[in-house]
Amino acid sequence: MQKWLVGLVIFGVCFSAMAVCAAESSKPDAEAGQPEIKPDTSKPAPSDSPQAKPAGAIGPDRQLLQKTVDRGLQFLAGAQAEEGSWSGQMGMGPTALGALAFLRHGRPATDPTVAKALKYLEEYVQENGGIYTPGGRIATYETCIALLCFQQANTQGRYNKILKDAEAFLRGTPWDETRGKQRSDLYYGGAGYSAKSRPDLSNTAFLVEALRAAGAKPDDPAIQRALVFVSRCQNLESEHNTTPFAGKINDGGFYYTCVLDKADQERQGPQGGLRSYGSMSYAGLKSMVYAGLSKDDPRVKAVLGWVRKYYSVAENPGMGDAGVYYYYHTFAKAMAAAGIDLVEDAQGVKHDWRRELVEELARRQKPDGSWVNTNPRWMEGDANLSTAFALLALSYCQPPSTQPRP
Repeated sequence: MQKWLVGLVIFGVCFSAMAVCAAESSKPDAEAGQPEIKPDTSKPAPSDSPQAKPAGAIGPDRQLLQKTVDRGLQFLAGAQAEEGSWSGQMGMGPTALGALAFLRHGRPATDPTVAKALKYLEEYVQENGGIYTPGGRIATYETCIALLCFQQANTQGRYNKILKDAEAFLRGTPWDETRGKQRSDLYYGGAGYSAKSRPDLSNTAFLVEALRAAGAKPDDPAIQRALVFVSRCQNLESEHNTTPFAGKINDGGFYYTCVLDKADQERQGPQGGLRSYGSMSYAGLKSMVYAGLSKDDPRVKAVLGWVRKYYSVAENPGMGDAGVYYYYHTFAKAMAAAGIDLVEDAQGVKHDWRRELVEELARRQKPDGSWVNTNPRWMEGDANLSTAFALLALSYCQPPSTQPRP
């Protein structure tokens, strides 16, 4: 998809981050207290590294990738509750993410672990078409994740009705004219954790991806309305973003939301703008790809410039270790969606992002096959959630089909 980005940067962003989204519902100040962004100074593996690739080859060591994936899947299989859930106390989001991880790594819907999870998720299908935990505050987010999961499992049309109803539910959740918002309103086009929540880029990106998975085209009105909101979350002063924050930092990256309240004041930089960070910048890039923007669009050029400057697999740029597994998932998905193989950073170093990400995740993997963040923010202290994110990130790291490449 969108091969246009390959030559642009050689570089080239929840869904659903249960960690980001679920916890954001109680902590809206997503960027609060984030450190200053610093460029990644890490270098590619030296030529004598066991994981080094032959000249011209792109992608990770296949054995390392498979071993890392197998260990992660084995952990999740052993951690699944009898009724089919993972970390059910956190809602149904981790279960949808865990099942999706198995599906994306080639396990069929009939696989015992996957089948139990899908049966569990079906219990959360509501009469209004949504798929969410009753009484919760993240119905939009959970439905987006569940739709992606059921769509991946829908090889024989078994979930056609669930998918159709979920899409209809999601189309009623963004802020648009049907809900009293005009294009001039900062809420316009965006989606929050639920239909009543203020919009944010994380949930809006999940919505766009879910609609695309359901079959919507880039020019779908709901996706184009979402693009209005996405553009207003970019640090880029243009006709697409005339908010008071647009020109304060103007680095091309993305922030969590342009709809602020008093609690968000601490997210502002010294210039009064809203600081960009990694997970949101890749969420913004991914959304622009899905919305059909071309390589010549100033918004695309700007975020790719930000990526060149702050490329990293060592941390979530601008947030350090906070939400790092959500970041890895969003980063890998955005790169794959854009059709990118290599990233040339601001110092001129070319990074094989697939190889570097696989090696970093292999390094971080625990002896039992799990991943867990020592920073518990956004629920990433939960091994099931962080492991699901890591496995989803790895699902986008398969080497390109055409190797070697000049």
